Amino acid sequence: MIQRRILWLAILVILLGAASLSYRLTTSANRPVVINQTAVPPLPAMNPDTVARGEILYAQYCAKCHGASLEGAVDWKKSLPDGSLPPPPHDSSGHTWHHTDELLISITQNGGDPSYNSKMPAFKDKLTQDESIAILDFIKSKWYIEEREYQWWMTVRPDAQ
Repeated sequence: MIQRRILWLAILVILLGAASLSYRLTTSANRPVVINQTAVPPLPAMNPDTVARGEILYAQYCAKCHGASLEGAVDWKKSLPDGSLPPPPHDSSGHTWHHTDELLISITQNGGDPSYNSKMPAFKDKLTQDESIAILDFIKSKWYIEEREYQWWMTVRPDAQ
């Protein structure tokens, strides 16, 4: 009898938790993103087809350096002997989400900044702009909501470069 009550209580807790999560996701999808008292439009929904295409392209072009799970190189913050930095992670532990879409697409297409001794190659001869966007969408799909909102805010805020 006590076990049955515990089971029903556990089911109730799970249902309430699922309802709460569903409510949070629904309400956050329709509200502006506000950081530092600056509001931008709501975070756009991810297109599952674009994300799936990006996953395939990421595996083909990016995973060799940035890791199959977007984990980046070991000690990615520590300079190599030539002064360059190893490939950073693209998951939430890295800094990709600190940059605008425009900059991330530019780096993918044109390569990393030589003034930072970047070894990131240009992919403009291998990937179209739309394919680079699909890869970025795949990467974004792996971030937590906080990182996605921050990166969206960086991309569309009024003073964004």
